[in-house]
Amino acid sequence: MFSMSAFHEQYETDISPLAIGENRFQFFVPKSLDSFLDKDDVFNEFPLWSKIWEASIVLANHLTAMPADPQKHLLEIGCGIGVVGIVAAYCGHRVTMTEYNRDSLNFARANARVNHAPEFPAPEIVELDWTRPALEGRFDMILGSEVVYKEAYFEPLMELFKCYLKPNGEIVLAEGLRKTSMEFFKRMSDTCNVKAQKKILRSAGEEKRVILASMRFKKS
Repeated sequence: MFSMSAFHEQYETDISPLAIGENRFQFFVPKSLDSFLDKDDVFNEFPLWSKIWEASIVLANHLTAMPADPQKHLLEIGCGIGVVGIVAAYCGHRVTMTEYNRDSLNFARANARVNHAPEFPAPEIVELDWTRPALEGRFDMILGSEVVYKEAYFEPLMELFKCYLKPNGEIVLAEGLRKTSMEFFKRMSDTCNVKAQKKILRSAGEEKRVILASMRFKKS
């Protein structure tokens, strides 16, 4: 059973404010990454879940502009600290958020508590291993941000989409503009109709390019 007091005893945190549309949120993020790093190899299982990625902001903005339908069930994969699923739930979408890393799940649960809109159901947050998925049911939409940065994830993700997406359902991914993401969308185009658009986020003189892609399986 998750508790906020146990969360704050276990982790040192900072607060990261975030504006999505007209809504204002506050997200717990780790104060330091030291306790999450492999001292022998800092790149082994590096805690990519621990920051707010530009792709997550793009996807969250996309969902706020989409009318909420309580009859539709959304699945977020690789939720990280929870930005996308929490913003979606705050706006009235019915969301199940998933992650594999236990620390990430704890941060997502804490952030869901402090950013909950009482008029809407809170998101469900559960563990999910893409290589051995064990969820019940199927979903109208599958969401993800920065989930295809490794080619090793391509096949598990494509199998997961086939297993958990309802017929005529939609996959929406937001990914940084890089070789692996472009290759993944190319592979998905073999079985899906892919509609992609480039989004640019500007801040402090920097530009971050993100691809927002909508995919639906082709009808046989």
